[in-house]
Amino acid sequence: MPGARVPVRKIREILRLKFELKRSNREIGLACRVSAGTVWDTLCRWKASSLEWPLPDHLSDEALEERLYRDRSSSRTARPTPDWAEVHGELRKPHVTLALLWQEYRDLHAESGYEYSRYCELYAEWRGTRCNPVMRQHHVFGEKVFVDFAGSTIPIVCPETGEVRPAHLFIGVLGGSNLTFIEPVAGEDQLSWLRAHVAMFDYFGGCPEVVVPDNLKAGVTKACFYDPIINPAYQALADHYGLAILPARVRKPRDKAKAEQGVLMAQRWVVAVLRRRTFYSLGELRAAVAPLVERLNAKPFRKLPGCRHSLFEERERALLRPLPVERFQVMARKQATVHLDYHVEVEDQLFSVPFRLIKKKVMVHYTPGLLEIFHEGRKVASHERRAGQRYHTNPDHMPTHHRFLAEWSPERFRTWAGRIGPATEELVSKLLQRTVHPEQSFRACLGILQGLPKKHGPARVEAACARALACGAHTYRSVESILDRQLDRQPVPGTPLEFPTAGLHENVRGPGYYN
Repeated sequence: MPGARVPVRKIREILRLKFELKRSNREIGLACRVSAGTVWDTLCRWKASSLEWPLPDHLSDEALEERLYRDRSSSRTARPTPDWAEVHGELRKPHVTLALLWQEYRDLHAESGYEYSRYCELYAEWRGTRCNPVMRQHHVFGEKVFVDFAGSTIPIVCPETGEVRPAHLFIGVLGGSNLTFIEPVAGEDQLSWLRAHVAMFDYFGGCPEVVVPDNLKAGVTKACFYDPIINPAYQALADHYGLAILPARVRKPRDKAKAEQGVLMAQRWVVAVLRRRTFYSLGELRAAVAPLVERLNAKPFRKLPGCRHSLFEERERALLRPLPVERFQVMARKQATVHLDYHVEVEDQLFSVPFRLIKKKVMVHYTPGLLEIFHEGRKVASHERRAGQRYHTNPDHMPTHHRFLAEWSPERFRTWAGRIGPATEELVSKLLQRTVHPEQSFRACLGILQGLPKKHGPARVEAACARALACGAHTYRSVESILDRQLDRQPVPGTPLEFPTAGLHENVRGPGYYN
């Protein structure tokens, strides 16, 4: 059996150790980290090549290798060479491996074909010569889409006020064909993130198996290499489309190199092109971006035939999974705990749920105009959101006979306030009358009757309530502010000031003196 092929630098070292230092084959093998059989084979080839030691100075490494391995070189050139571009394209199809392609190659060339190891080596050499980033990355068609926000923004001017607001660019790039989707959005909030995904899947006409996002809060609640926590709203989108979310590692941009390249293309082919234009609405900006995205996807590859769009139509579109029949309803989602007043708080607004869910964990789905509350996967409440309205209470959610209402009632709060003073009683009465349902003011009353007296004393609370009534500020925060600023120690506005008098004695003439 002939020995293994030896690199040229080791051939020269083997010959030097043998002829200059007179070492044995075993010693030479240990020094060069090859077997003694390989050393023997190299020396036999050197003897058969008719070369002499020392080697001629003009003899190059390529010429030395050719003289020693002439038989292998001739046999290698006679072997059929695969079409490596076709092999690379086949590897990007689902479930296709290099071993399978080599087996198909050997079926056609059983006698003269390369062995598997040499086949893999030649393919790696060919792939290393490709300069285009598309060719250097191995992505299966229809498997992944890489998403991110571009760092650059495009200003939008309000025509009425002249206020300038930045529009952000959402980027989505398919891993197989590099088809790029760019969508201007109002911000990097959760609703914009979800709406951009829905628009991206509509643009593709299908959805891949995996989405690779960055670790932004709209997509990932808590970043972790082993077990990242996906935002509930984002997970709901993934469940609807039947795809998986695999966030990139923190500070590892190569995990989403496709998205980074898409961001670079968006900055060069969208932001730079539109730098001299002024936009007055998001719709106007989207209308201007759409043809630029189409031009980007139709731009020919440098090293491959076709373009992003043609490669998508030929190879990737058929491998995308069809979109669900029902369109995904974009809603922000958060987990909340039901308060003792059977309300949950979302964006400084309170929404009621059935009282039996007090202290339970619920999932809240909401948009600017609608809010839905779910408990254990079942919808338990739905509210129409109204701007400027803090409490949204459904009378059906209120209990009729409940321990909370038996213990805390409007009459008890008034009686409790009367023990502190008349001003406190009057202020608590106004608090209870301010809302449609008195229960909505229980917490504010409790703060005035329990929290503030513990901190400042009942006398100061009574004085602060009197000052709040005089000012028309009938809220808990007003009383708290008066006490914190010690305004309760000053005269109440509107009260006449009493000045000291000298009293009555013989030196005081009195008003009758002037009659």
